[in-house]
Amino acid sequence: MGLAAIGAAIAVLTGMGAGIGIGIATAGMANAISRQPEATAKISPLFFVGIVLAEATAIYGFVIAILLVTGTGH
Repeated sequence: MGLAAIGAAIAVLTGMGAGIGIGIATAGMANAISRQPEATAKISPLFFVGIVLAEATAIYGFVIAILLVTGTGH
């Protein structure tokens, strides 16, 4: 269980990476829209695709952590 717990802790860190990535993406989008408000319709869909991909990475890490802790991944 010891190594599985360490692996699960590392897998959960993907949530931190996703949070940092979403924060950077949000700052970039806010900066882009403030510079060129007329491009909002083109910027927003790309922003949401990036958010979805970052969140998917976090969810995958969370699922892997659960599998490692419960032992169902063997």
